[in-house]
Amino acid sequence: MGTLLHYGTLLASAVIASGLALALGFAAPGMRVATVGLLLIILLPVVRVGVMLMFFLRAGDYKFGAVAALVLSIILLSFFLGAP
Repeated sequence: MGTLLHYGTLLASAVIASGLALALGFAAPGMRVATVGLLLIILLPVVRVGVMLMFFLRAGDYKFGAVAALVLSIILLSFFLGAP
């Protein structure tokens, strides 16, 4: 789990940095790339909860699996309700 978060954060940071560097020459495309990096940062906790849900279910720990499913549903519901 730590590896996923570590490399996910590094990837998202690299995408944001490259988008900002690209924005110096080409404003619109560079900001789109930086926006994708921000989207990766936002989605990282969702992926983490999803991975933990699969881990708990495979391990047969259904109580924590239910908690992870509840947390994942709350996160996804907040994304959909908060979307314009």
